[in-house]
Amino acid sequence: MVAANLAPTAGPPKGSIVPLATAGLLIGMLLSVLDQTVVAIALPAIAEELGGMDEIGWIVTAYVLAMTATGTLYGRISDRFGRRPVFVTAVALFVVGSVLCGMVDTAPQLVAARTFQGIGAGALFVLPTIALSELYPQRLRSRIQGFTGVVFALATVGGPLAGGAITDAWGWRWIFFINIPLGLLAIGLAAYALRLPKPGGGGGKIDLPGAVLIAGATVSLLLAAEWGGRTFAWTSGVILGLLGGVAVLVALFVWRERRAANPLLPLRLFADPTVRVVLPATLLLGALLSGSLIYLPTYLQGNYGMGATQAGLALNPYVLTFMAVSSIAGARIGASGRFKPYLIGGAAITVAGLVLLSRLTPGTPYVVLALELAVLGVGFGLLAQNLVVVAQNAVSPEDLAATTSAVVSVRGLGLSIGVSLFATLLTRELQNQGTTQAAAVIPDVLFWGIPVAVLMVALITLLPRKT
Repeated sequence: MVAANLAPTAGPPKGSIVPLATAGLLIGMLLSVLDQTVVAIALPAIAEELGGMDEIGWIVTAYVLAMTATGTLYGRISDRFGRRPVFVTAVALFVVGSVLCGMVDTAPQLVAARTFQGIGAGALFVLPTIALSELYPQRLRSRIQGFTGVVFALATVGGPLAGGAITDAWGWRWIFFINIPLGLLAIGLAAYALRLPKPGGGGGKIDLPGAVLIAGATVSLLLAAEWGGRTFAWTSGVILGLLGGVAVLVALFVWRERRAANPLLPLRLFADPTVRVVLPATLLLGALLSGSLIYLPTYLQGNYGMGATQAGLALNPYVLTFMAVSSIAGARIGASGRFKPYLIGGAAITVAGLVLLSRLTPGTPYVVLALELAVLGVGFGLLAQNLVVVAQNAVSPEDLAATTSAVVSVRGLGLSIGVSLFATLLTRELQNQGTTQAAAVIPDVLFWGIPVAVLMVALITLLPRKT
């Protein structure tokens, strides 16, 4: 049974101004996701000014690696020092990194600045997810986390639109400078309005060796996914070495966590049947989220002759249904406490959405595609944040931060792996079909998401029945 271990609070934590604190946390969350997507559209302009085409892909990759590798650590740091000071510090790091990104003169400098920015961004989805669960009573947790799903959807699809508009109007450097006022606003709101008691169980030294081991394993896995099948063959020494390194580092991490006085990720969490299911299901969800959506704008441009901005707007059926379902389902689940039917339904609808998209043809009318995008939005909207809430409700208060950090970080890992693996599939399909037209093979690429989604359905059926 998924235990409701966190007692509902009668009201907001003493001293907190909940609406302002919520706004500050959501702005930070928006910045972290937005900067994953906003830069991609500006890469041609960046390459034209800075050169360094060999390093240009690392402008995106370095940020994602740094953010994913540090996400798990921030939960434990905030247990020790408090949510507000850690969140404010992380946003400040992100803002400083944004300033550095806008002032660079070479591509390697931009990669370094993006790495610094990503270190700050590692906290900006994890900590709001934790803090919002502590600001509101447990019965509202699903509804509030539904709003974070809305932020995620807006940033994922709106990032390229915003990046294109800013680059065209003011130049690519302003996609970084625009973070400064938003970041300062998030800092000001959180510093003024966020008041949470220091969590229990946060004493003792932070498990830095554990953090280094899991960060090393994460980076090695992401590099293997990024390079495998494209830069290096999957059977090459480089890829096999990276995968072997992942296995060794994970084994050392488990050994370390068994002995650490204050482990980064307490192994007792894996004794809970809910956490054991949610973590792999969330990894698969992350891969499907990024892998299915990253190439749909390319399909819209290639098959319907849309411009970049028009293609972004054409994804609105997905965005609007994701937002609506995430909010409405969160409210209904919070009232009933019955997660499992919604999660199984969401996973099954995701399978249906991918089946429909994999059958697209050059003659498919856009209105049909719009309906299929809406189906996918419904599926993802039912899943994205409710998996987080299920895991949060399964653990004790002292393990809330570690559990939330793990789930959010695993989803980020899935997002990154999904982008890389779907890119590899795209390259393979282009070669197999002897074409250079990416739009022509994207439905075949999306087909490979179906077995992943079916596996996700099977995992979610293993969740305990009651919450």
